[in-house]
Order: sequence, then C-alpha cells, then structure tokens
Amino acid sequence: MSYGGPAGLPHVDAKTPPVLTLVGPVTRREVPGWCDDVRSLLRTTGARVVVCDVGGLGPPGLGAVELLARLELAARRAGGRIRLRDPDPALLALLDLVGLRFQVEGQAEQGEPALGVEEEVEPCDPAV
Repeated sequence: MSYGGPAGLPHVDAKTPPVLTLVGPVTRREVPGWCDDVRSLLRTTGARVVVCDVGGLGPPGLGAVELLARLELAARRAGGRIRLRDPDPALLALLDLVGLRFQVEGQAEQGEPALGVEEEVEPCDPAV
C-alpha cells in the first residue's frame, strides 16, 4: 500500500518566536530566573528560538555578557537557541571581544546578502 500525500502545498505552521524582554541592570541573583524563563518558553511554545530583546539592558558590561552567555547555554541544553533583538553596538563589540557570537534579528546570515541588496550585473556578463 502506498500513500500519495495530500494534494496542494504542504501545511506550514509559521510561528513567531517567543520574545523575552531583558531589562537592566542585571544582577547575578536574577540570572537563574532568566535562564528558567528561556527554558520555559522553549518548552511551552515548542519553538527552537527565543528572541531576547536586549534594548533595555542599559550600558553594556560583563554582567550583560554573563547573562547572555548563560541564556544561550540554557537554551542549547533545552534544544534551542537565543536571538538578540535591538542590541547596542557596544554590546555586540564586547561580545565579539570575549569571543561570543549570537544571531541578531534583522542581520543577514553568514554568506547571505542583506535584504534589499541586489548584485550589480555588467552588460557583458554571461547569463546564469
């Protein structure tokens, strides 16, 4: 017996990832609670990514770096990841300095052109 599958396009459930809004300044005592929140969001929503809105963290510092590192670790242990929304450029520079890389909402993935960017084609270029 064979199964042909349904006619038409496959069903795609487009989910918006859950958002966790982080506000600062963050103390070390608050970090385990934020980690629990990330694990809970991944478990209850079935999402693979939690978007962390870091626009309200305040001035970047090592406390923010530690928080984000622990959130990423908690998410990975739960089978997911975190993605940053609205990070301060100084926070991204600090994360880069300590060797931590995070997905940032709105940034093109590595090797992908940014949205709205088209390659320039010369008239003498062969057709692809």
